[in-house]
Amino acid sequence: MMKFHLPILLAVLLSTAAVASADESLLDKSKTRELSTGEQGMFGPKSHGLHYDPRMIRAAQIARQRAHPHMTWHCWAYVKDALVAADVIKSRPTSAWAREAGDELTRNYGFKELSIKNPYKAPVGAVIVYGGPDAGHVEIRTESGFVSDFVSPSAYPRPVIGIYVKPA
Repeated sequence: MMKFHLPILLAVLLSTAAVASADESLLDKSKTRELSTGEQGMFGPKSHGLHYDPRMIRAAQIARQRAHPHMTWHCWAYVKDALVAADVIKSRPTSAWAREAGDELTRNYGFKELSIKNPYKAPVGAVIVYGGPDAGHVEIRTESGFVSDFVSPSAYPRPVIGIYVKPA
């Protein structure tokens, strides 16, 4: 079974500054905590001793329950739900198409677009929006791959429209 690292990626999503260098962090360390022994199973063997935003811990529990082994064609719905459930955004985006996600996240939810277009160079927690002749695709970068309605070790094989993060 593939490891699911949504909480790690959402923690970074909340704490990553949208500047030329995606390495700068705005994480409020006073609000973080270490994981319990039971929670470390969701975050993986490298999580011991690290501190996480409590919302991300909850997002991991939610995401693990909702993940599918294969694509369901509802990527944007799953990413919307994960962002709301983790309290990254307060209301559910209304755009219908995955390819519209970046515009709505920047316009209505305070996300910033990064200057990079390579999904493998996206920081953990970034929302990656892909184009294409249909609705497009959207996923969140994880430590070991990508997640939306399913978990994948590989980026989606489409042109990247944009990579987005939400400064804390």
